[in-house]
Amino acid sequence: GDLVLLACGSTVPADSAVNQGQIDVDQAALTGESLPAKFFAGDVVKMGSTVVRGEVEATVDCTGKNTFFGKTASMLQQDNEISNLQRMLIKVMVVLVVVSCVLCIIVFAYLLSKHTHVREALSFTVVLLVASIPIAIEIVCTTTLALGSKQLAHHGAIVTRLAAIEDLAGISCLCSDKTGTLTMNKMVIQDNPIIYTTGETQYSLLRYAAMAAKWHEPPRDALDTMVLRQADLTSLDNVTQVDYMPFDPTVKRTEGTVRLPDGTTFKTTKGAPHVILELCKDHSLEKRVKDDVASLGKTGTRSLAVGKTDANGDWQLLGLLAFLDPERPDSKATIEEALQNGVEVKMITGDHLLIAKEMARRLGLGTNIQSPENLPMLGPDGKPPKDLVTRYGQDILMSDGFAQVFPEHKFLIVEALRQMGYKIGMTGDGVNDAPALKRADVGVAVEGATDAARAAADIVFTKPGLHTIVHGIILSRCIFERMKSFLTYRIAATLQLLIFFFIAVLALHPKDFLPDPLPAHWNDSEWPEFFHLPVLMLMLITLLNDGTLISIGYDRVRPSRSPQVWNLRRIFLISGSLALIACGSSLLLLWMALDSWNHDGAFHKLGLGDVSFGQVTTMMYLKVSISDFLTLFSSRTHSKFFWRTKPSPILMSGAFLALAASTIISLTWMKSKPDNVPTEGLARRDPKLLVLFVWGFSLGFWFVQDAFKVLVYQTVKKYKIFHPKQILLPTVPLSKFDLNSSMNPNSHTLQ
Repeated sequence: GDLVLLACGSTVPADSAVNQGQIDVDQAALTGESLPAKFFAGDVVKMGSTVVRGEVEATVDCTGKNTFFGKTASMLQQDNEISNLQRMLIKVMVVLVVVSCVLCIIVFAYLLSKHTHVREALSFTVVLLVASIPIAIEIVCTTTLALGSKQLAHHGAIVTRLAAIEDLAGISCLCSDKTGTLTMNKMVIQDNPIIYTTGETQYSLLRYAAMAAKWHEPPRDALDTMVLRQADLTSLDNVTQVDYMPFDPTVKRTEGTVRLPDGTTFKTTKGAPHVILELCKDHSLEKRVKDDVASLGKTGTRSLAVGKTDANGDWQLLGLLAFLDPERPDSKATIEEALQNGVEVKMITGDHLLIAKEMARRLGLGTNIQSPENLPMLGPDGKPPKDLVTRYGQDILMSDGFAQVFPEHKFLIVEALRQMGYKIGMTGDGVNDAPALKRADVGVAVEGATDAARAAADIVFTKPGLHTIVHGIILSRCIFERMKSFLTYRIAATLQLLIFFFIAVLALHPKDFLPDPLPAHWNDSEWPEFFHLPVLMLMLITLLNDGTLISIGYDRVRPSRSPQVWNLRRIFLISGSLALIACGSSLLLLWMALDSWNHDGAFHKLGLGDVSFGQVTTMMYLKVSISDFLTLFSSRTHSKFFWRTKPSPILMSGAFLALAASTIISLTWMKSKPDNVPTEGLARRDPKLLVLFVWGFSLGFWFVQDAFKVLVYQTVKKYKIFHPKQILLPTVPLSKFDLNSSMNPNSHTLQ
């Protein structure tokens, strides 16, 4: 109820209703639009805006947290959510830890029932549990994201939250600010002026408009900036400005009196068309001018009238300059590219509805633009309405954009789409965008954004336009594919190791394979009650394989054409199928090796009989190491055969080093009994061709494993097993892209 005086240059202290009169207010902090808005009696001026012209009295309506600005600040204070990637990794870890604990407890109980010493049984169980838990899973994922953020930085996108890269791969809707992102953020005079006086051109109109400004001084407002930037100011060097009348909201025009070198003196003016028209004695152009202004207004184009006095001092309307904030040259192509990748772009702007519709039409976004009257508002408690989705969801979902919106609207648009299950990206540059940037799955502060927008955003652009984010989406999908490959491998490797030892301990007892009768030189004590590897060998498998797997962050991948989401049930199914073949082949090799003293066995028929238990141990170490890395090469191509996508040189180098080290270790291991387990290098006694047999055996079953993986993928796709939920917006035409297609694997590699 307090009375405040709002004059030119003053900041509005609270949401206030204008009592009478008219003022022009700069609302850039609230709407992001550079041109001031006009307010008349009864209109509410928002706190945080600045009066640029006029003087009125106003009555305070809201103060503090109840104002638009206050609600914006409160929306920024919401608690940070746990990231989608963290939730997914926690689920994977919980499942693997639970499975590992259950199987290890069963193994421990079984060993105790077989009268194994408690210390020995406990030692093996603990080592197996530690080796089976994927400790490096978060390290590798974080490293992959960090390498991805470096690549994004090279393309002008600075990542402030690593997990945002994974979220970026899954966004299905991009809510983009218009001014400065889709457009150039500067008013540009169009090349189609409307001429009313014969002989005049756009060049002459711009010169006369410049004469109605202080062209020797810095521009005083946005209109002067626009005119003086495009007028030929050098041609005015010999023109003298005798008098100047600055803009006044009551007269709505500027006026300059100039003298030419020959002594001719006349006046020029620029301003609102109807104001300039009233200065002219000849009103025959009145209907034509009104029709032209209305026609331009329908397309969202603003008009600036230019006039001058003739020799008799009478005003003449020379013509209209049409101007608008034009779209960026790459905006339309970028939006089309986003649509081809399953991402719909919705334009959100504080600008006028007609201007928003025209810009949407130019960019091919559609013209279903909503005005703020049809948008939700925050409740009295500052929270979204409970019927946000049921009441407003469908309208928001089917809209192509939104005009004349405030921060509150932007926040609720993002919130509604998120509650409907879609991943949302939001771009912005001002304080008005900060709440929506923070609420979106991925908030992007565009080039030139305010500190508030940068602080609320997950990614900050250093290059103008929308193309950077579309390129970032494609790169993030490459990174997503790498993490998906690693998780598929890591789950498969864990299940392979865990189930192999579980079955080996319960079913394959080394002493059951003792030859009968025993050879004279036989040492019965070397063959233990149950099969297991020494702790050092298990640690070597973990260090060599997981250590070099960080190189997967540099791998070549085929990014998907559609938004990516984690389908853990399907990942576990595929991982299980990979683990099944790898584990089955390891158990088969262990059985063949233990049975090597049987003269009717497979090893004897191959000329590899009489394998010592120390060689059996070393051989199984090599087999598990090889199977682990070969499983990675199967998992990285997903539904395709492993040869369809060539690995990166860095990944190949890592694999070569790890497998070469494992092979050399298995060949040269000294004859010893670490952890009371007999071990012996494969090259230290006959048969010395065991290492070649293990490699050939592993490679052969790798082809079987890869073929089985492809078969499982095809079955899953055909019968829609664990089919993911709909992630595309219903307004995205499926004909625009192929959900099953991929891009060139070499076009988006992190080298």
